[in-house]
Amino acid sequence: MLEKVNLLGYSQKSLESFFHDLGEPSFRAKQLLKWIHQKGELDFDMMTDFNKILREKLKDLAILKTPIVKNVLTSDEGTKKYLVELDSGSSIEMVRIPEKKRITLCISSQAGCALQCTFCATGAQGFEKNLTADEIIGQVWLANFHEKEEHLITNVVFMGMGEPLYNFENVRDAMKIAMDPEGIQLSRRRITLSTSGVVPEIARTATEIGCLLAVSFHATTDEVRDKLVPINKRWNIEALLEALRDYPKASNSERITFEYVMLKGINDSDADAHRLVDLIKGIPAKVNLIPFNPWPGA
Repeated sequence: MLEKVNLLGYSQKSLESFFHDLGEPSFRAKQLLKWIHQKGELDFDMMTDFNKILREKLKDLAILKTPIVKNVLTSDEGTKKYLVELDSGSSIEMVRIPEKKRITLCISSQAGCALQCTFCATGAQGFEKNLTADEIIGQVWLANFHEKEEHLITNVVFMGMGEPLYNFENVRDAMKIAMDPEGIQLSRRRITLSTSGVVPEIARTATEIGCLLAVSFHATTDEVRDKLVPINKRWNIEALLEALRDYPKASNSERITFEYVMLKGINDSDADAHRLVDLIKGIPAKVNLIPFNPWPGA
C-alpha cells in the first residue's frame, strides 16, 4: 500500500502536477489552496466544489496534516509561544506576536540547530532535522486556524529554531505557498528570513524567494565573530558583506537588517560601534540591537 502524500506543503505548481496525474484540470490546484490556506479547511469531505468521486480519490491518496500543538504559553501582552510536535517526535517552537498594525509569526526551519552560536540556547541543544515544506507552512496554518477566533497573521519571520539557508529548498517551497495569491497571500516584503551567513545561498534567496533579509551579525571583527558565530570561520565578515551588498538590488528589497546581540565587554565597545558603521557603509541597513536573553547553562 502506497504511503499517502501530505498536500499541505505542495505549491500551486506541484498541486497542478498532482491533479494532472489524476486526470483533473489544473484549476483544482487553486481550489485546494484556497480551502487549505484561506478557509482553514483540512477535511476533503468539506470541500464542496470537489465532486464526490474526486473527494474519495483524494482521501485514498493524500492527507492534509499539520504538526501538533502540545502547549501554548501566553504573555500579558498577548504574545503566544507554541510548543509544536512533529511526526518524527522532534519539537519546535513558534511565536505569535500581536502588535497594533500587524501580527507577526516567528517560525522555525529546523528542529535544533547545527551552528552552535555561543549565546544561543537552540544551538546548545544540537541539530535534529530539517523541517519539510509542510512542517514549515504548517506553522503558519496553525497560527491562523488553530484558534478560529484569532486574526490572520500579516508577517512571517524566520527567526525561530534553525538556520533557514541550510534548509533552502524546503523554506523556498513553503514561502511560495505563503506568497501565492491563491494561498496565504503574503507579500514578499512581509516575510523576513534571518541567516547567520550562509553565503552561497544568499544570492539564491534574492532570486528564488525575494523576501527581506536579516543577518545575525553580532561582531565587527573576525576574531570575535569566529567565537560567537562559528560559521564565520567558513565565510568571514568580508565574504558575507560582499554577498549582502548585492542583495537589496537583486531582491528589490529596501534594506537588510543587521541583528546584533549586546554582550558586555565582548562586542559593545565604542570601537565596535564605529567599526559596524564603517563595515555596512553603502548597504541600505537597519541595525537591531538585541539585549542578551540568559538561559540555563549560558
